[in-house]
Amino acid sequence: MLTEKPPQHAAAPGTVVPERATLEVRGLAAGYGGPLVLRSVSLQILERQVTAIIGPSGCGKSTLIRCLNRMHEVLPGATLEGEILLDGRDVMGLDPVLLRRQVGMVFQRPNPFPSMSIFDNVAAGLVLNGVRDRALVAEKVEGSLRAAALWDEVKDKLKAPGVGLSGGQQQRLCIARALAVEPRALLLDEPCSALDPIATGRIEELLLEIKKTLTLCIVTHNMQQAARVSERTAFMLMGELVEVGPTDTIFTKPSDKKTEDYITGRFG
Repeated sequence: MLTEKPPQHAAAPGTVVPERATLEVRGLAAGYGGPLVLRSVSLQILERQVTAIIGPSGCGKSTLIRCLNRMHEVLPGATLEGEILLDGRDVMGLDPVLLRRQVGMVFQRPNPFPSMSIFDNVAAGLVLNGVRDRALVAEKVEGSLRAAALWDEVKDKLKAPGVGLSGGQQQRLCIARALAVEPRALLLDEPCSALDPIATGRIEELLLEIKKTLTLCIVTHNMQQAARVSERTAFMLMGELVEVGPTDTIFTKPSDKKTEDYITGRFG
């Protein structure tokens, strides 16, 4: 079943554990009924790491991550070819609703449900999944808010509207909402672009903490942010994946001149 997670095996001390892909894209092409937005993209999103996707506006970054949990296909005229795998399983053969529980999404602008309290925002996915035990729901809501570094700020006003929080708090609320259903991976599409530097710092600290248990993929226009939070960086240009590798290598010794030109500000 999709809700089952692959077993985690502890490695013996000194053992080199091979990197494992939670999500994998093979030969992905996607568009909206006109010219392709993505062309022959192949990429692995490695387990319990942060993969950053960078590139100029319009290069296909957001389209790529929307394909990963099948949000791309709901748009008018959307086309898609190639393979997308979650733990080795073709996502096109999975129920999209179940898939999105396993591969959560946090958007550019915080989007708490406007008619719901802080508590109900976090509990929404649990209730939708049929969890009726109030004590269990309360336990998971608290755990998710703690994991999102928000509990201490909202524990005394859980019945207040989620939209009444600050922008940074709303974004952490949305992250808590995604974490509540215990996903395998979390996709973040420019999650800090609407936030001030202090709120951005809180989100970045949060990502470094939750990657201990989750696979993360973040689209960002901020190259300094990519350098701070990610282990791997993928550079995209005009719908193609130009280069992917360890973040330190991409930012200091890229193998492709187009990557170097972008990193050094020659275009973008």
